[in-house]
Amino acid sequence: MPHQHHHSTPTEMNHRFQLAILLNLVFVAIEVYFGWQANSLALLADAGHNLSDVAGLLLAWLGIWATRWKSNDKHTYGWQKLSIMASLVNAIILISAMIYLTYEAISRNQHEHQLQGETMVWVATAGIVINALTAWLFLKDSHHDLNMRAAFLHMSADALVSLGVVISGLLVLWLGFTWIDSLMSLIIAGVVLAATWSVFTQSLHLSFDGVPSRISLNEVKQCLLAVPGVVALHDLHIWAMSTRSNALSVHLVIEEKEHYDSVLTKAKHQLHELFDLHQITIQIESKTYAQHCEQNHLVN
Repeated sequence: MPHQHHHSTPTEMNHRFQLAILLNLVFVAIEVYFGWQANSLALLADAGHNLSDVAGLLLAWLGIWATRWKSNDKHTYGWQKLSIMASLVNAIILISAMIYLTYEAISRNQHEHQLQGETMVWVATAGIVINALTAWLFLKDSHHDLNMRAAFLHMSADALVSLGVVISGLLVLWLGFTWIDSLMSLIIAGVVLAATWSVFTQSLHLSFDGVPSRISLNEVKQCLLAVPGVVALHDLHIWAMSTRSNALSVHLVIEEKEHYDSVLTKAKHQLHELFDLHQITIQIESKTYAQHCEQNHLVN
């Protein structure tokens, strides 16, 4: 069955990023104000963390824009790979933040510290709303775009952290348990690290031109061999041009009597419909030529 891919339009994505960045800048301002009023170093520090979220959103937005920048004589594929780099950097930032959160939680648990329960609850509640709304803006595209998934996980993680702060603040007000703040931080860090690891490994994999996870090399091979007139293939390569676009190149060996245009048309149609491949390069060869092809490393 054909794969259905419903991507947001560039205009929709621009509006979502603009709204997400505005919301998070507003939240940074709120945290700075209340942190200053309450003399809370924790809130001021979290404001700095949320400012890094804005930088992460800007990076993801840049990755989306880069896929539309035109190619030139020095960059014949354009700047599409920047979207993969953006998802990798965002994953690294998030993993680093969770490692630091773990360290901070363990460190704070070893020393007595005062927590301002009411301020924690109200500011963190605002954080849940803003971060959850921001994550929702990227939910639709997170299913098929690694860059959007990284942004979605980043904001979802912050919403989860804010939820943990609310729970911790309520327990502090109710029972006076200051240690619950550290425990909640460790739980959240573990959940976020588990969810982010796949984005990190996938984006790293794609950075080295690995086959995208949603595409089976063997299925593509069988699909091409099923095209009428194709008797063999070799030098099949599949890689990601960006987090939204994949490319393929292959040498197809066909029967002498077959018409090149017919094979090309059928093969490209199948690759597009079944695997959502758009950047396709196919070299057609006869059996005689294939036997002497210098690049023929693996004839099937």
